[in-house]
Amino acid sequence: MFYSFSRFSKSKFAKYLTSPEMARLALLTRIFPFKVSEYVMSELIDWKQKDEDPIYRLIFPTPGMLTPENWDLLRSAKSSEQEKEIIKKIRRQLNPHPNGQVDNIPSIGKRIFGGLQHKYKETVLFFPAQGQSCHSYCTYCFRWAQFVNLDEHKFKSKDVKDLFDYLSYQKEVTDILFTGGDPLYMSNKHLFDYLDVLIKPEIAHVTNIRLGTKALAFHPSRFLGPDGDELLAKFEDILKAGKHLTIMAHVSHPVELMTKKVKQAIRRLIHAGIAIRTQAPLIRGVNDSAAIWKQIWEDSVRLGMIPYYMFVERDTGAQHYFSVPLVEAYQIFTDAYAMVGGLSKTVRGPSMSTNPGKALIVGLTGRGQEKRFILKFIQARNPQLINKPFFAKFSSEATWFDELEIESPMKEELASDSGFFDEDTMDIDAVA
Repeated sequence: MFYSFSRFSKSKFAKYLTSPEMARLALLTRIFPFKVSEYVMSELIDWKQKDEDPIYRLIFPTPGMLTPENWDLLRSAKSSEQEKEIIKKIRRQLNPHPNGQVDNIPSIGKRIFGGLQHKYKETVLFFPAQGQSCHSYCTYCFRWAQFVNLDEHKFKSKDVKDLFDYLSYQKEVTDILFTGGDPLYMSNKHLFDYLDVLIKPEIAHVTNIRLGTKALAFHPSRFLGPDGDELLAKFEDILKAGKHLTIMAHVSHPVELMTKKVKQAIRRLIHAGIAIRTQAPLIRGVNDSAAIWKQIWEDSVRLGMIPYYMFVERDTGAQHYFSVPLVEAYQIFTDAYAMVGGLSKTVRGPSMSTNPGKALIVGLTGRGQEKRFILKFIQARNPQLINKPFFAKFSSEATWFDELEIESPMKEELASDSGFFDEDTMDIDAVA
């Protein structure tokens, strides 16, 4: 069962919120998407300690997620029409599509593929329309705009033909990432329709399939019972067809890996031959300590999963509330990395999914006025930028790549970068 605010307010869990807290939550859920599963509320949240509970903070919005000015503005509405306009105004100030996401929408001739993103040559992101929801919404989610009523573009496609046509045309693509929302929110029928496209002979060049999901953490029953049996049988068919399939599991806190259900789901997936990689952003008030990340990585390895990424919170939504300075993110990652064994050192971070590419903070160098961040792109629109160390002037306050002063020669390379598509490729007539 999934709870909207209205259903939550009538549930047995509502008693843990005071009347003022419930009134504030009612207002905040008009700005931020809100949904929570029975599993999260029953098995992950410690309601008696909710104000300090990391999963509660992960799911339930708080007034601090808005600036004081916008919080006062939201409370000032005198009518429903005025409130609607205020909500739109605030949401647009929250940068709904960060880091040039709309620039990643591919086209062939005059045909635009609005439910796909193609930023890196080898990898395409696909947003199935039926998966543009989640089992529970995270307050920090950088895709929050997918779930609310905004006029801006929403990434989604319910057209299997779009997926087939684009992938069959782009022969350099080897990886497809199903994302959202959460592709495992879809029914098996809808998910299987999309997966079946990928085993067609015209798409033999796509060998790696990734499913980005929070289902393991927030709804492990997705992999259990009759529906789970059917899902795992389909996964095994995909493997038999010669594809590699990975669950990209978003694990924000160790408590998400502690229940019997999640451990059972992980065992079933691994037994079926499915790889699981764990990743999450660094979130203030949820997992902003080296000890927490150490435990996430060690628990992941112990359960048979591969630590993959620590992300930096993106510049969207309530980034001002959840983000930590880059220097602090680097220190947390470094301290945690120093405390784990070699099997956990598959993890990479802190990583920023920026407009030019996936920028990794490699280290710090120098002192005083000469202090610098050392960075590199581990993926980029322009493959020639990958793995080339570059420098940015040190800032103790910067929380995102765009706040850094990048130094030459990378500064000039980024200014002239146009990505991997060339004009000839994009002028070819539309796929039939």
